[in-house]
Amino acid sequence: MELPGLVALIWGFMLLVTVVVVVPLVIRLLHRTYLAARQLEHDTARALAGGVGIAGNTADIEALQSTIAVATDILGSSRAIQEHAATIESAMAGRAAGR
Repeated sequence: MELPGLVALIWGFMLLVTVVVVVPLVIRLLHRTYLAARQLEHDTARALAGGVGIAGNTADIEALQSTIAVATDILGSSRAIQEHAATIESAMAGRAAGR
């Protein structure tokens, strides 16, 4: 066999290997990559929905902190009112006893 015939035979064999082995392998790997990308897109959409839900559920925490601060002030005021009421009660009891 002469050299150009041998080169053509090797070239033909490599072309056949490429068509039979490499192209299906590349197609399979591309398909797996496509499926992984679709799954990633699906998971990302679910994570986004969850994050939006969490943000919506935690939006009132700041208002709750304000409510706690106001309630603390109200508690302090109610204690002062209770002390004054006790003082008034004892003063009125003293006057009533003195009659």
